[in-house]
Order: sequence, then structure tokens, then C-alpha cells
Amino acid sequence: MTKARERPMKLAVIGLGMASKPHLAALRQLEGIVEVAGVTTRNSTHRDAVADRVGWPVIENVDAICARDDIDAALLITPPNARREIVGKLSAAGKAILMEKPVERNLAAATALVTQCEDRNVPLGIVFQHRFRTGALALRDLLHEGLLGQIHLVRVNLPWWRDQSYYDQAGRGSYAVDGGGVLITQAIHVLDLMLSLTGPVKSVSGQLGTTPLHRMEAEDVATASLLFQSGALGHVMATTASYPGGPETLELDCAEAAVKLTAGALDVYWRDGRHARIGDVTGSGGGSDPMDFPCDWHRALIADFAESWRDGCAPAVTGREALCVHAVISAIEEANRTGCRTEVETLP
Repeated sequence: MTKARERPMKLAVIGLGMASKPHLAALRQLEGIVEVAGVTTRNSTHRDAVADRVGWPVIENVDAICARDDIDAALLITPPNARREIVGKLSAAGKAILMEKPVERNLAAATALVTQCEDRNVPLGIVFQHRFRTGALALRDLLHEGLLGQIHLVRVNLPWWRDQSYYDQAGRGSYAVDGGGVLITQAIHVLDLMLSLTGPVKSVSGQLGTTPLHRMEAEDVATASLLFQSGALGHVMATTASYPGGPETLELDCAEAAVKLTAGALDVYWRDGRHARIGDVTGSGGGSDPMDFPCDWHRALIADFAESWRDGCAPAVTGREALCVHAVISAIEEANRTGCRTEVETLP
């Protein structure tokens, strides 16, 4: 058994784009759990400005992080196409890695990164912060305690909006940089949460498309029907073309109750007539501002990662577990290409 460490995890931040906003806010609230060693990004002017604003040191580059024995881990917030080289260097240096979703641009590349970290015995955690919302945690507990009974029907709806300026930024909604559109960039969060609650999907059918509302390479709308290994049936509708955008929902119709998770709020409708509300509906980034949400869920996820490093155990969301949602997305994309129902790849 790995001996527990008795000091904060010393963490370097790599990547300071739009997605770094909640991470930086969360890290400032984690004193005593995480010590920020410094920040770095390819744009040195932006790096220096952010470091000056947040009051953390500048680290020159990834190689400098790898060379420092006092740095335990790195938080990787780069675009998906920049992951392979950086993860290779960090894992070779034995640095624990907490990485923004998606793991990579496709299932094969994501699997290669996860396997590389496992082969080098390097902890790899993935940022799926929706699992840490109050309502999601309550729903997990209800399911684990068996209070809801068997899940029969699953419904996912993500009616989000992005204006064209979002996709006008280089690489957005492209296969070369992002790995795709709404499925792998936005819906991946609620799909991961779904899988963590329902268990694996056996097969899918799907259709992807791009509406006239956006000029982009990949899809801005995706629909899919799901057959779960449990026998439950499901449906997914996800888009960034639904103006002005609203909160995503996950609904489960179970033997003992129907539940609806709306952003962070859970409604439980028991079949005997009782109703319970747990948590609040908060911003989720579904409208014109992708960062319109609190940093609470990121704070909880980063704290979990730091505590897992301290205790020598796996984080709540491992790289291996994150491959499950990549496999579902890959199957939906394949079903769209072929027009045929597609089996979801079974992962080791």
C-alpha cells in the first residue's frame, strides 16, 4: 500500500485559454490541499499577464516542469490536438496528470494516451466536473442504495447555443483540433455523467448534422438512440444551435421513481406521489457565454485528484474510465457514417 503523503500536492498549470477560468478560480480556493508551482502556455505574453494577475510564478515550458523534482503534478488545459507530446513528456517524468476533456480527438488516440500513463504507473485524471454537482451526487447515492429500482428509460437533452464567433476561432468545431463538434466538445459531459449512473451502452444508432446557423466543419446537432447493457433504452439530443440556450437535462425513468437532473438540480418524482428537489439550477455554459457557471464543481474535482494523490489511490474519474464515453461517441459517429446500428466497443 502506498504511504499517504502529508503535504499539499504541488501542481503546475499548462494552458491558459478560455477553459482555464474555472480552474484558476478553483485553485485559489484550495490552499492547504494544492500548492500552485506556476503556470505556462505557448503564448508567453498571455502567460506572463495571467501569472501577474493571479500572483503565481511563470514556468518557462513543459520541459521545465518535467525537470523539477518539487513538482508533483500538472493540470493540462490545452486543446485536444496538443495532448500527445505533453502527456508523453509528463508521464516519462513521473508527473501525475489531471487533464481537461476530451482525452484526445478520437478513441484510438485517447486509448494510446491512457495506456501510456498506465504503463508508466502515472495517475491520470480527467475533468468531468458535472459528476460533482449536488444533484448528480444525490442521484448517484439513490441509485447505489437501490432506492430507485431498475432503470428502464434514459433521456438526455442538451439544448445549447454558440454564436458564430465561437466557431470563428481557429480550430473550433474541427476534427484536426477538437476532434469533432457538439458530441465531443459539449455533450461529452452529460454523456459521461449518464454512463457513470446507468452503466455501459451496448449499441447505438445516430445521426449528425450541421445546421445553416453555423459555419463549421463538424456537427452542431446530434441525435442517437441507445441500448444499454442492462436492457434499458435511451435517447440523446444534443446541439449548439438552440438559441438562446438552456440547461442540459438527464432523465431516468426507474421502477420506483422518475428523476430529472437539470444542470445541478435533481427532481425525484416517487411513484407514490412524493416529490423531492435536491440542489439548484445554476449556470451551465449552455448560452452565449460558455464559461457561465461557478467553479464549485472544478474545485471539488481538483480536490479529489489532490487527495487521491496524497492517499495513493485512483481519482474519481480516471483516464481508463473516461474512455467509456469516447467509445459511445465513436459508435454514434460510426452509426451516422454507415446508417447502421453500431456496437459500442468493449474496453478492457
